[in-house]
Amino acid sequence: MKSEKHISIITLGCSKNLVDSEVLMHQLQSAGYKVQHNPENVDGGTVIINTCGFINDAKEESIDTILDFAVARKNQDIQKLFVMGCLSQRYKSQLEKEMHEVDAFYGVSDLSRILADFEVDYKKDLIGERAVTTPGHYAYLKVSEGCDRSCSFCAIPLIRGKHISKPIEEIVKEACFLASKGVKEVMLIAQDLTYYGLDIYKKRALIDLLKELIKVDGIEWIRLHYAYPAGFPDALTELIKSSGKICNYLDIPLQHISDPILKSMKRGHNAEQTRNLIKKLRKEIPQIALRTTMIVGYPGETSEDFEMLKSFVKESRFERMGVFTYSHEEDTSAYKLDDNVSDELKQSRLEELMAIQENISLEINQEKIGNVYEVIIDRKEGDFWIGRSEFDSPEVDNEILISKTFKLKTGDFFQIKITAAEAFDLFGEPL
Repeated sequence: MKSEKHISIITLGCSKNLVDSEVLMHQLQSAGYKVQHNPENVDGGTVIINTCGFINDAKEESIDTILDFAVARKNQDIQKLFVMGCLSQRYKSQLEKEMHEVDAFYGVSDLSRILADFEVDYKKDLIGERAVTTPGHYAYLKVSEGCDRSCSFCAIPLIRGKHISKPIEEIVKEACFLASKGVKEVMLIAQDLTYYGLDIYKKRALIDLLKELIKVDGIEWIRLHYAYPAGFPDALTELIKSSGKICNYLDIPLQHISDPILKSMKRGHNAEQTRNLIKKLRKEIPQIALRTTMIVGYPGETSEDFEMLKSFVKESRFERMGVFTYSHEEDTSAYKLDDNVSDELKQSRLEELMAIQENISLEINQEKIGNVYEVIIDRKEGDFWIGRSEFDSPEVDNEILISKTFKLKTGDFFQIKITAAEAFDLFGEPL
């Protein structure tokens, strides 16, 4: 059985959690620990679970994972068990009372304390460095922490606090480090990307940041995630068009289109502003792929509200869309509202909306047959090479499947002609 110096880090939840795990891994590895990430089998040693506490399903997954390893800890199949991240931040006192097999609980900003408990000094000279657990050619790049928005349904500000931007030079240093490790694509992530810089530069500084990242040698694609629609920077569209490195891809979480729902959600934008933004993006960047997320079953969502949402999705024809059922989260302002849409109706609306999106996605994909795209190869799986164009982010979007009989290479770019299409996948062959 492995010793306590062998550490398995289990990461749950979003890409922001993944980056936190990667930073922790690098610090521990630099101190001589042997660290593995999301191993298929854990054979002894120490386990650190980086949890998610955002919505009910995520909380349940985190709790189930902790309980599984608590049993292993009790049976002495592992030596130590630690829990960190959003669930631990949000429910630390309750968890400590109920889960005695866990050696310690940490919040989202407790990196130094975690390291101290492992008798490791936090190395400031490693700022901007981290382990890369994604395939070596792409990585997530977190530009800020927390959020200043007051969306009624969202617990993130309660968990991760106010918006804190990382300085441009620190982000560029991290991008250079990633490029030196072979990373060719970075996905910029934040709770609110368009808010970047307001706290430290007293202005929205996403454009300034991107202009510096474009200069980093080795980075070929820069992908933008979670661009909040309110306060969207006008200059961003021109930069996307002119840069050559910023992908024609934008992730804008819109959540809904009904004005009463948007107002209750405290989103800061209405239906007209939302439609105008979509029209502007389509007009100024005709080839852009728009990804969004919607919430169904929000308190008070009527059948009329849902019909509006369906019509909006049909008219907007988003290239990519995810749908969540509303989760009634304590301590959020929406928690005071009556959660009056049944779980069955929430699920029914989710399925109905995703059926609409599936048809849209199929139609858009079929229009691509015969076209040629630059594609980066992510992996080989079964009978296929699996790749993506600039219009798709890893794990959440379409993939392009190419017969493994062709001589390709993971992490390299190829010109791929699309030969067939399904609702959420394309098929192609190299030129």
